[in-house]
Amino acid sequence: MEQQLDRSVSKVEVTGFEARNYDLLMNLITAGTYPFFIRRAVREMDIRPQDAILIFGSGTGRNACLMTRYLSTEGRILGLDIGPEMLEQAERRCRHLSNVAFEKRRIEEPLPYEAEFDKVFMAFVLHGFVQEDRLRIIANARRALRPGGEFIFLDYAHFDPAQSPWPVRFAFRLECPLATDFARRDWEAILREEGFGAFRTYRHYFGYVRLLAARKQG
Repeated sequence: MEQQLDRSVSKVEVTGFEARNYDLLMNLITAGTYPFFIRRAVREMDIRPQDAILIFGSGTGRNACLMTRYLSTEGRILGLDIGPEMLEQAERRCRHLSNVAFEKRRIEEPLPYEAEFDKVFMAFVLHGFVQEDRLRIIANARRALRPGGEFIFLDYAHFDPAQSPWPVRFAFRLECPLATDFARRDWEAILREEGFGAFRTYRHYFGYVRLLAARKQG
């Protein structure tokens, strides 16, 4: 399957109406549960007051704002995104927070950060890339993390959508084919090969979504 997929089927770049109304759409898609779900996921990150956090795909800034509740003035957040509409919303939403900043960067391309963050976080972004780019993103995360830092992603769990109940199968028909490819892969095994271990896993939405935290080894 991997050879049949290319970047043209990716939906990772959100623009136009979807970008301008992203938070509302997420709330509607999840029948109003998304705000409660994302707050719980941020708690599961186990953020420490002095953490430096790098967000891959910072979107509208909603997640960054939630994370600052756990940070002291010595902690900081840097969010990366490629969409000008998303970045505009994030900067507007977080403009009152002096320890939050955003930059326009592609996360699958080489990044300038090296051993300066305690956590790298991404939510429902990794599945939208082809596998070659996913591995580049993981390498960027590992390089950006300090020793013992955690790469944390919130995304689909490990299962086969084709063998799932019909509501799940229907939801994946609305997704790009890369999402099915992502869900079928054993991400703990992949992350071990990329130099991560000491996994923490938290499941949501009947186990079809999970927050997976992996610690940088060595």
